[in-house]
Amino acid sequence: MDVEEVTVRKKKTYDRVWRTGVGGSIDNNILIHEGILYYGAQDGYLYATDSVTGKVIWTFKTNDRILGSSPTIEGDTLVIGSFDGYLYAIDIRNHQEIWKFRTGAEIFSSPFIYEHKIYFGSKDSFVYCLDMEGKEMWRFKTGNPVASAPTVKDGRVFISSYDHNMYCLDSETGKEIWRFVTGEEMINNLPFLVHEGVVYFGSHDCNMYAVSVIDGKELWRFRAGKYGIGGSNPTIYKGVIYFGDREGTLFALTMEGKEIWRFETGEPIIAQLPQIYKDKIVFGCEDNNLYILDLNGKEIWRFRTGGKLLGKALIHEGRIYFGSWDCNLYCVDLETKEEVFRTPTSTMVQSFIPPAHESFEIEVKKETHVEDAISEDRYKSKNEQSASLSNYAIETEYTTKSDYKNKSDYDVSMVIFEENKLMEELVWKSDSVDLIPQASGILRRN
Repeated sequence: MDVEEVTVRKKKTYDRVWRTGVGGSIDNNILIHEGILYYGAQDGYLYATDSVTGKVIWTFKTNDRILGSSPTIEGDTLVIGSFDGYLYAIDIRNHQEIWKFRTGAEIFSSPFIYEHKIYFGSKDSFVYCLDMEGKEMWRFKTGNPVASAPTVKDGRVFISSYDHNMYCLDSETGKEIWRFVTGEEMINNLPFLVHEGVVYFGSHDCNMYAVSVIDGKELWRFRAGKYGIGGSNPTIYKGVIYFGDREGTLFALTMEGKEIWRFETGEPIIAQLPQIYKDKIVFGCEDNNLYILDLNGKEIWRFRTGGKLLGKALIHEGRIYFGSWDCNLYCVDLETKEEVFRTPTSTMVQSFIPPAHESFEIEVKKETHVEDAISEDRYKSKNEQSASLSNYAIETEYTTKSDYKNKSDYDVSMVIFEENKLMEELVWKSDSVDLIPQASGILRRN
């Protein structure tokens, strides 16, 4: 009998975010300010789009991709980072650059503004603090690239690094207060959840951690999946913690870190913040779907796009706004389940992105067991019974699966663009639970 043992191990540093290509794809958290949506894209543009009509009002061009780093605003100043190594400050009234600050490498980190200071990290391994005029106040050296959005609360900066550490720094001086070491690198383009004296964060070592903000002591950890937790932060609602992992599972935990239920999508849940809308859980996935679940983890409906969903969606006045790797910004009505608009970026060519689990490899160990030759008469004995492989079950740490699976009948229509103008009027039809876009006059295959 051949017996196989399958294990997953990490074979190299996770570098997927640094190797994406130029294109129109969106991996950005959406910001709304005075009725205007702000977001960046892999074409290097910052977009300002009307939240009602979806019309692009103005754009600002950087010299490389905008990936991960999401805009933040104070007063009339918008701040965002680019893979060209600069942090940009832009006047949202005249759409002009105010200043830019150069770091030593790409910026994936979303800036955080706290008490008129800007905090962010860079691939050059530094955490930076600038004033609102772009003057450097301090920098802190970590041991590896920083692909993390900081969170600042009560005078403390929480930010992680590829050197496996979560750092707590003094917001005024940049001096280290404590550090907490995990087993692998950490990547995160969303502000960390800090709740009642606890900071929550995931690591590529597959653990979700709850750590005291006072002294950095671990309170508990929860192991999820085989491919780590990258870029997805938890949400707390009615005493339950919700978060997704890179294996494609959305978890619901108690406040003590015990599993309540899990929902499996089959593809990674990355750079997502599960959000709650009228007691419904809303999150995106790399299987191209926006999911809406009830609080018991049962799927209510889903909306399918033509690309991966990476980056936090924005829920505002009954609508949800989110970008897709298919080069569109989407607006969907959460009540009617209908698409309100989609807005393309400057090019409909999707950016290259490496496979999600390229940094991992599967090892299969096979052992062969050969029994001594036995006479045929033995198998005819009344006291002997033949063994069936169906009597054997392979046990994994995953013992519960969702009733819902990915459906092959989801389809995405093609939409023809010319100079960023929609050439076809969209016609929508509603299934019992799904919305499937169609373009009039275009042949669709199911």
